[in-house]
Amino acid sequence: MNKDLLLKLEQKESVMRILGFNKKWDKLNNIEFTTFRFPRKDKDWQAGEVVQIVVQPRRKGGGDKLGNARILEKEQKWIVNWFSGECGVSEDEAQTDGFLNRYDMLHWLEKTYGTRHYYNTMNILLLRWVR
Repeated sequence: MNKDLLLKLEQKESVMRILGFNKKWDKLNNIEFTTFRFPRKDKDWQAGEVVQIVVQPRRKGGGDKLGNARILEKEQKWIVNWFSGECGVSEDEAQTDGFLNRYDMLHWLEKTYGTRHYYNTMNILLLRWVR
């Protein structure tokens, strides 16, 4: 491989992806925090990856950049089992994620994403701020 191509590949791999939030949730003040995300079609989130945390990244000016965090764990699970109607999220998981309870979380998901969470698994990401 020529040196220019190697340099381009290294630069491409070193680009940090943005993990965006629609508001500054209280959980973002903790050293470790969780977030629920649908799997990405291009390149899904991976444990060990360092991401830039941004509030409202699509806002004019690029949003409020809070810092960088490392994804410590990634767990995929069904949020709602479409066949049985059972909720796959515990009260603790919903509250850790910043909601009053799991029904509050389900209401927010439906308001934000429609019924997508009935048909797809979601990633539960555990992140930790890095300096």
